[in-house]
This record gives sequence, C-alpha cells and structure tokens, in this order.
Amino acid sequence: MGLGPHRARLNIQSGIEDGDMYDGAWCAKYEDQYQWLQVDALRPTLFTGVILQGRNSIWSWDWVETYKVQLSNDSETWKTCMNGTEEAVFVGSRNEPETPYLALFPQPAVARWIRINPQTWYWNGTICLRAEVLGCPLPDPDNVWQHLSDKLSGSKDNLDFRHHNYKELMKAVNEECPRITRIYTIGKSYTGLKMYVMEISDNPGKHELGEPEFRYVAGMHGNEVVGRELVLNLMQYICREFRRGNPRIVRLVTTTRIHLLPSMNPDGYETAFEKGSELAGWALGRYSYEWVDMNHNFPDLNNIMWDAKENDTEMVKTANHYIPIPEYYTKEDAFVTPETRAVISWMQDIPFVLSANLHGGELVVTYPFDCTRDWAPQENTPTADDSFFRWLATVYASTNLVMANPDRRICHSEDFQQHNNVINGGAWHTVPGSMNDFSYMHTNCFEVTVELSCDKFPHASELPTEWENNKESLLVYMEQVHRGIKGVVRDKMTKKGIADAIVKVEDLDHDIRSAADGDYWRLLNPGEYKVTVWAEGYFPSMRRCSVGTEARPTVCDFILIKTPRQSMNEILAKGGRLPQDLQLKLRALRLRKLRVSTKAINQRREHSRKARGTRFARAPRPLTPLA
Repeated sequence: MGLGPHRARLNIQSGIEDGDMYDGAWCAKYEDQYQWLQVDALRPTLFTGVILQGRNSIWSWDWVETYKVQLSNDSETWKTCMNGTEEAVFVGSRNEPETPYLALFPQPAVARWIRINPQTWYWNGTICLRAEVLGCPLPDPDNVWQHLSDKLSGSKDNLDFRHHNYKELMKAVNEECPRITRIYTIGKSYTGLKMYVMEISDNPGKHELGEPEFRYVAGMHGNEVVGRELVLNLMQYICREFRRGNPRIVRLVTTTRIHLLPSMNPDGYETAFEKGSELAGWALGRYSYEWVDMNHNFPDLNNIMWDAKENDTEMVKTANHYIPIPEYYTKEDAFVTPETRAVISWMQDIPFVLSANLHGGELVVTYPFDCTRDWAPQENTPTADDSFFRWLATVYASTNLVMANPDRRICHSEDFQQHNNVINGGAWHTVPGSMNDFSYMHTNCFEVTVELSCDKFPHASELPTEWENNKESLLVYMEQVHRGIKGVVRDKMTKKGIADAIVKVEDLDHDIRSAADGDYWRLLNPGEYKVTVWAEGYFPSMRRCSVGTEARPTVCDFILIKTPRQSMNEILAKGGRLPQDLQLKLRALRLRKLRVSTKAINQRREHSRKARGTRFARAPRPLTPLA
C-alpha cells in the first residue's frame, strides 16, 4: 500500500519509516520492462509531455532512467508514442531522485488514458517514480455534465489569476483604489530586490487610535507560491469589493489597518520561478540567497525565557512578554539575513495585533509554540494563550474548502484530519527561531502558520481553485483581530495616552503593552476577565472586562494616576516649584512611611526582647560568703 499508484504524485514526501503506508513514490513489484503506471484523465486530453522524479526516501535511492509512453482511448488498445518511425524513449531521472525532469512528446497526442512504461532504472535500485502528466482537456461531446462542471470549476471572481510580477499588480491595485491603498517597502533582499508591502485602510499611512493593525506574510520560503498569489489576489479583491460597496469589506477596511507582504523571500522566488511550476522541485528556492531557512532565522527567545524561569524566585520573576533580542543576534557579523532583519524592524515599528504566515506543501494550520522545550523533536508545547490560538487555527481550517472536506486525500505522510487540521507547532516538529514564536514573545502580535496546499508551486491554471478554497478563510481570519478587549490607557491629569503600559489579564501568564498613543488590544476568548494595568511612575489600576461571543471587541479604557514622587520629579526636572498641595501630599506620604517603618522597627525590637527573655531567664543570685 505504501508504494501504490496513489503515491506517484510529483514531489510527494515519504514517511519516516522505509516502506511504511506513506512512502515516497510508486514502485513496481517486478523489475522488468513490462511494468507501467496508468493515469485516467477522465476525458479526451491532448497530452504533451511527462515530468518524472525518483523515490523520496531517506533510506533508499530509486529512480527510472528511461521510459516509453503509451496512449489509449478505451484502456484496452494501446499505442506507443513514436519518434518518427521508432518508439520514442524518454530520459527520466539522472544521478539522483529529487530533481524533476521534463520530457515533451515529439507530437502532442489525443487520448483518455496514458501509461508510463519504465525501460531502465538506477543499477543499485528498483523501478520507482513520481510523475506529473501534462496536457490540455478537450471537449467531450458524449459527456452532458462536462459543460456544467467546467463552469463550476475555478472562481467566479474576475481576478488576475497568474504567477505575477507582484510589483506590477500592486501598482495596478494602488492606481485602481488610491484612496484606501499605499505601497511601501520595509527593506531589500540580499540581491537588492525590494520587499514591498501593500497597506489597505480608510486612512493609509497613519495609525488611527483604537484601530488594530493586521498583517499577512507570504513567501518566506520562495518556492511556496500559493500564499504569494493569494495575498496578491486578496488586495485586488478587497479593492474591487470596497468600490462596489460590499458591506463586509467596507467594514473591514474602515475598522482595520491591513498590511500585506506578498514575498518575504523574493530571491528564493526568482530562483523557483526561473525553473517554473512543477520543475522547481520540493526545495529549490525555499532558502534565501545565502542558503538560510528564514523560519529558523529569528531570535530563539523561547529557550532564553525557559532557562530564566528555572531561576525564578519570589522576588525576581522572568518577563513573560517583550523579551529582548540577545546581544549576539544584533551584531553585524551575526548570521541573520537582511530579509529577517527587515521584518523584525517592521514588527517593532508597527503595533501589530494579529498575523498569519502563509506557507505551502501541506494542509494544516499550526500555532505556537513552534519550539519545544529541552530540544525534543516533537512535543506539545502550549503558550499561555493556547485556547485562543486553537480558536484562531480552527477559524481558518474550518472555513477552508479543502481542509474541511472529510474525503480529501492526505498530502504526504500525515493525516491532520484526526486533529481537525490544526496542530501545535511543537507537536508537529520543533522549529527553533520561528517567526510565530518571535512575534508572540517579542511583540504584542499573535501569529499562526497556514500550510495552504499540497503543492508548493501549482500551475497557473490551478490558482482560481486555490483562491476559492482560501477566500473565506483569509477574510474570516482577518476579522478575528476584533475579538477580546481594547482600549486606551491615559494619564488622569493630562488625558494623554501612556505608552508601554503593561496590560495583565489574571491567570494568563502573558502580558501585552500599550502602543505609542496609549491604545492597546488584548485578544481573548469569550468570558469574564480581571485586568490590571500599570506603567512606570503610576499607580496600577484594575477593572473587570467582559468579552462576548460577537466578533467585536469590548472597550476597557484605563485612567492612571501618577505617584507623587513621579509628579515631583517631572516638575523639578523642568525647573519648576512644587505646588502646595503636592508638598502636603509628599509630607503626608513621608510621615505615613515613617510611622509604618517605626512601627515595624518597634515590633522587631519587642519580638527580639521577648525571645531573649525566654532563653535567658535570670537565675537566683548566689550569696556571697563571709570572710
């Protein structure tokens, strides 16, 4: 079963065990020239070529070196593809099993069935292959349902479905919707390609008080292009639906500041695009130009926090948020890609609340922590916000048309449907230095990873279907940025917002901080919460906040009062004189502290005197003898 024909899809990945239920190819039972892999195209098709790979395995090396192709219209009578007067022999894999090799037929041929018939194979292996069949479906006059099926496939949205030069499409969207869009760049790749971001807002270019900031990041792995194209189609869709007055889109744009980064790794994409769909293989273009996996390139703050927590005392507690970047990471010679540095700077500049990192090659949504404790290869490693992260992952997975389909096939070797297509990142496989974990521990932003499709680089003709599979998920996930509580932390006297105020929710060991204007957002599931806010130089303030089931936040504002000492320091720093009421407050505060400290000293003295009296009670004085 593990080497059956259902395992012959191009780029399919094997399980860990050799020969298990999910191995990395179709393999023939016998080693002779009469074996074949047969594909039914279900309708007349103009076949044009075949792409071949060997077997994906960490244990075995198997591939087909040459093969013939046979065609049939009834599955009984077969004709071999010819090259002039001789049977055509096509070249398959060479020297290794992972690179895809394209063979185009001398003449395209119409048929319904096609067979790949291996002729020679690696001398120290056996007949194993993964394949992609190329062709164009033709009208079938005998199939009355074909016309209806063709109309239902693809997408009803009139978007630009192709593999884009994303700068050109972003420019076109900006010109179509200049009032709600802005293009900016956050940095450059190693080769100098600009990392463009599209901002969508009713007031682009400005953070509006109380309005949450959202981001989608795609193309971290350059060959995983579904996310890139979905983000480009999303900006085009939002622009056009906003102009049409779609109430849902208008509400989203006017209440959210949206940032869309289509390509975090433009160098990797260019490498994969040069080879093209199907021919890029599983890994070409995944890494940066410097051959770095960017999803392992962020600071590993997890182990810094866990190591510090082991040394916690009652008096000294490790911070559970805004963990600083270690010094070694900030040095010029640190092995950090310019793309990673650009994204970190972007995260620090904008008070993002929610994000998703769009990947490809699987169908599952993962949530932090991605890194396991003690370097375990697989272990469920939840955050303090585990229940909300599971909600976020489920929101996307349950509205994705493919993930929600109980009859869908397994992409590679793991059946994520048993987990409802969501899984803790560490429970899948450990990823130290991931962007998800860094976002959660260094900023206020919650982030999940979405594996969008089995194929990393599908053909352009499949992009409309990918859009339909993900459109609702992309929209409903963005709407989750409005769950929980939000508000503004202000100074009682000046009414101005207080930056960097710490917002703590009781029983949740993860705090967040207010933004530069004093506004904050805390993502929470429905329930009653005790929230405490404090800032340096202010007395803390506590209130209870109730979160409902509706996708709109509960407003919980806070007013903080400065401590008298803080007020005194600010006045004296400006060269002013203390007002009489403040002087009286400070005098009363000093007297209160003096009384408290005096009382404590007297209590300690009395306790000490009594302890000495108990241990050293006086004995009777002896009589002095007469001389």
